[in-house]
Amino acid sequence: MGYQELTYLLQGLGWTLVLTAMAFVGGIISGVIVALMRVSRIALVRYIAIGWIGLFQGTPLLMQLFVAYFGLPLLGFDLPGWAAVGIALTAHASAFLGEIWRGAIEAVPKGQTEAADALGLHTRSLMFDVIMPQAFKLSLPATVGFLVQLLKGTSLAAIVGFIELTRAGSIVSNQIYQPLLVFGVVGAMYFAMCWPLSLWGRRIERRMSAGLAR
Repeated sequence: MGYQELTYLLQGLGWTLVLTAMAFVGGIISGVIVALMRVSRIALVRYIAIGWIGLFQGTPLLMQLFVAYFGLPLLGFDLPGWAAVGIALTAHASAFLGEIWRGAIEAVPKGQTEAADALGLHTRSLMFDVIMPQAFKLSLPATVGFLVQLLKGTSLAAIVGFIELTRAGSIVSNQIYQPLLVFGVVGAMYFAMCWPLSLWGRRIERRMSAGLAR
């Protein structure tokens, strides 16, 4: 495998990172909304969030990519491939992150809410100044773990023809007929991205466990 093939793989790696960043940032923004809807006191709002989470957690990511990539143009949305894939990954991330943060919000001790009510804090101030900062810390290990899964999940975009790292590896392998070498390099690239994140997530979890044990 020469310089040209390695450069092509690095271009695919760049798109993998772009898709992951798009989906994670979009998932954070929409996931917060889903989590707040999930813990809302309004039953209809809760049911909408439950339906959204159930839809994207209960169906394969590959199917969601197919629907976004091939279905959105049928509805009149003429989007480039990267945008359609990004939308599918963002919706997927919002459901999982929303549920992670819902659990973290509900894990905050009830005494915090009772104390805030006693002080007469507004609901918005209670959520964003008291509960959310604590919930963020509680959810951080699970959020990092999901980021690793999301990064690896971008490889499914290769099925719809989008050229990210896995698809680039397949193209290079078909050109030079060295699949073991090519996908060994591709696997090493994924490992180099995912392993540090996994270590970081475990370190955060250990620190939190040590803090709770004190």
